Amino acid sequence: MGVELALIHWVYVLFIGGIILLMAVRRDTSLLCIVGVFVIAILATDSLTGSVSGVFNSFIYAIKELLPTILIICIIVSLGRVLTDTGINDVMVYPFTKLMKTPALAFWIIGIIMMVSSWFFWPSPGVALLGAVLLPAAIRVGLPGLGVAMAMNLFGHGIALSGDYVIQAAPKLTADAAGLPVGEVMEASIPLVITMGIVTTVTAFYFLRRDMKKGKLIAESPVLPEADKEKPVLLSSTQKKWFALLVPLLFVLDVVAMAIFDLQGGDATSLIGGTAIVILVLLTLIAHKSKGLEETTAYLINGFQFGFKVFGPVIPIAAFFYLGDAGFTAILGDQLPKGSAGIVNDLGSALAGAIPLTKEIAAVSMTAIGAITGLDGSGFSGISLVGSVAQLFEHSLDSGAATLTALGQISAIWVGGGTLVPWALIPAAAICNVSPFELARRNLVPVVIGLIVTTIVAMFLI
Repeated sequence: MGVELALIHWVYVLFIGGIILLMAVRRDTSLLCIVGVFVIAILATDSLTGSVSGVFNSFIYAIKELLPTILIICIIVSLGRVLTDTGINDVMVYPFTKLMKTPALAFWIIGIIMMVSSWFFWPSPGVALLGAVLLPAAIRVGLPGLGVAMAMNLFGHGIALSGDYVIQAAPKLTADAAGLPVGEVMEASIPLVITMGIVTTVTAFYFLRRDMKKGKLIAESPVLPEADKEKPVLLSSTQKKWFALLVPLLFVLDVVAMAIFDLQGGDATSLIGGTAIVILVLLTLIAHKSKGLEETTAYLINGFQFGFKVFGPVIPIAAFFYLGDAGFTAILGDQLPKGSAGIVNDLGSALAGAIPLTKEIAAVSMTAIGAITGLDGSGFSGISLVGSVAQLFEHSLDSGAATLTALGQISAIWVGGGTLVPWALIPAAAICNVSPFELARRNLVPVVIGLIVTTIVAMFLI
């Protein structure tokens, strides 16, 4: 049994190396993760049928663990579509356009609005919600479309998504993989998210202003989709104004309730999700009247299509990494010997005894691994790996697991969540009518500087 256990450990490490390599060359890792589950199942059960069943059971386990996260994303996207179709989002955002008097004000106001919106609606839907209203107002005061895209991108896909303090999808994935409470990872991420956000956005704005003064960037008239100009009128102006006040008020009350009743993780997600469903149903029935029943279903279908498209590649990857911890017994049964604390814990103990790991090496390694996992353009597909590696490092350092987990999460999402990888930048680039490759090039230096400074700060927090 000891030889078999050692073999399982080596195979697990081998597949992790293969996953990192594929991510580094921007190839999909789902197939390799499925093969990894099958091979480990063969070694653990000595049964072909048990191994085949183990692959399926690993998917069931991963979906069960991720389902609350998937559902909240689906529902929030559905609600975002309703707000767009009814024009309520336009009314919610319009007052802020009056504050845009200069390009600098436009950049920071758009960024802050995008950040707050992304905490509640996620960045990709947030771009669609805000872009059509904020872009013309920003260009009118002299901020180029590229500057608008940068602000929406860095504050939404960067700051908001890397922390994800309201919906809590990102910290849920990394915390589970690291064997830590979600609240602990979120708390550890706060100083890192603030550091990364301030350094990156200030640096990006500096370079943007420099090139605007040199005449390299100018504001051009926006090109808006014709469909947005021909939307049917579903609510009166008065109704839009009331709902524009009611929707954010309800979500603010949710945040207050989270603070008062100390709601985190699944409880916080359930509160936000339930509120979103209530608002979705109410708005759809009032806006679509006799067609409200059918339209409610249509909006939910639209949201579920988006949610499962985002998390489709995450499920097999998460299934593999769940095998490294508590998921092993749930998926394959009690196949590990009594002396084992789980594959990842065993590897961590061995690493601690073999390699004198310092906090500096650990921090740099987590940033590098997070960045590599983000190269696939998802940001989410590799953060289970980040959590597992942080758990490994904890055995060598005896502390700082939450900080390392948060650092890897921030690195993965800033690189892959939509600020550096061109194909992840398409929503913001399309709305602002700019090249995603040019947007990625503009973001590169600020994000790299931000990651370096944030890594150094993490070294002092571990």
